[in-house]
Amino acid sequence: MKFASPWFLLFLLVLPLWLWREQRVTRQGGLKFSSVATARSLSSFWAALGPALLLLLRGATLLLVVAALARPQLGRSESKIRTEGIDILLVLDISGSMWARDYQKGGQLESRINAAKDVVREFIRARPNDRIGMVVFGTRAYVASPLTLDHDWLERNLDRVRIGLVEGNTAIGAGIGTAVNRLRDTKAKSKVIVLLTDGGENVYNPPALEAAKAAREFNVRVYAVGAGSDYKGPIQVIDDDGNFRGMIRADLDEDLLKQIATATGGQYFRAADTASLRKTYTQIDSMEKQKVEMLAYEEWQELFPWFLAPGLGCLLLAVTLEQTRLRRLP
Repeated sequence: MKFASPWFLLFLLVLPLWLWREQRVTRQGGLKFSSVATARSLSSFWAALGPALLLLLRGATLLLVVAALARPQLGRSESKIRTEGIDILLVLDISGSMWARDYQKGGQLESRINAAKDVVREFIRARPNDRIGMVVFGTRAYVASPLTLDHDWLERNLDRVRIGLVEGNTAIGAGIGTAVNRLRDTKAKSKVIVLLTDGGENVYNPPALEAAKAAREFNVRVYAVGAGSDYKGPIQVIDDDGNFRGMIRADLDEDLLKQIATATGGQYFRAADTASLRKTYTQIDSMEKQKVEMLAYEEWQELFPWFLAPGLGCLLLAVTLEQTRLRRLP
């Protein structure tokens, strides 16, 4: 229940003052006698409780009329939320170079793959209402998770992703193409690929730019993220078991990633350290927000007659009693 004109309730502030005044008037007699012994012997119910009853009826009248003026309403409201869904494929490079330790976490060196998984996990948790899937690629690409709203299951699959699941080259085109095949027939209003890689293309099956053209044909935007530091010297490659795998040098093909993003209406981001990697996924998250439309319905029933009628009834009864049984002498 709500009040359509709640300001009328302020009149209730005068109720205590009015009650105090009425009690004072009631205590004052209409006639003066040298002795009230005879009157007390003639006491009756009306004589004893009549003044209190009148006071109660007047107070109830004031209370009910003020409540009626405030227009109490009883009703219900209903809201419907309509969203335009976004389907997102996370495409993650798991070639051998992703073991390179040039990111940091808590002051310690961290591999590119583990830093990427941490940030991707945060990205997933920030979008609970979107269908998200995952493709990983090295020499070949495969679907690590189809599009799903079960993000707990998606995160468990992310935890199982490791380097060595496929051969260790970099087939960027295969990663994009596999993701496009998953998105091409979906009914989502927006289709997005978030591609993360740290290397240049060395497997052309299909070429990355051809895969980008296919993405554009199916209205799929590609946000490309270039991972790895800007350090030009050799970088240690150490696997998750602590085994030394050799040294590599940065071979990120930024020009290719820019072309892929431009061709599909997406954007290229450079993530040279952990902070910029996290910022990149935050930016992508803000750029691909769902469009939400809320439709609200309200239906209210006026209740003031249920307060006004008994209020007028109390007033009528009080006036009737004052003029008959509880009539006072002047």
